[in-house]
Amino acid sequence: MNDTIRIEEVDGVEPPPRARVEDPDAPGVIAESATDKLTRKRDYLDGFLAEKPAGTAAGEPGGDIYEAVVAALREIFDPEIPVNIYDLGLIYGVDVSPENHVAVTMTLTTPHCPVAESMPAEVELRVGAVPGVGDAEVNLVWDPPWDPAKMSDEARLELGML
Repeated sequence: MNDTIRIEEVDGVEPPPRARVEDPDAPGVIAESATDKLTRKRDYLDGFLAEKPAGTAAGEPGGDIYEAVVAALREIFDPEIPVNIYDLGLIYGVDVSPENHVAVTMTLTTPHCPVAESMPAEVELRVGAVPGVGDAEVNLVWDPPWDPAKMSDEARLELGML
């Protein structure tokens, strides 16, 4: 068995060919003169950059009402765990109707939670206080049961679980 390493010295290497883009107005034309290289090229992103983003409805994720409701939920903290209920994974859904009525589906860490009676009322009060929200309704569910896997990465980091 031959375990020798062969080293070859070279003076230089030819650069690889450069990518070429055809002009859509003149198919097959690739060559550029030195003057052409220095002049400003047509910006292929012009149309893309000028296009305005499609508007997001207020009740959809990214919309004003939806994001304001999520921000309000992030201000409510579980009294036993120093993490807000949204990042803790207690909020299963936020539904905003076209009339800006909000229904929050949530759970608690356990049915025997000391705030089982007061937490849904606080959520309803805080969500109802968001500007633009008509009515607020809280649906407390136990299925699927909450478990630590529902927590956000921020919550895990806060609790030292990451």
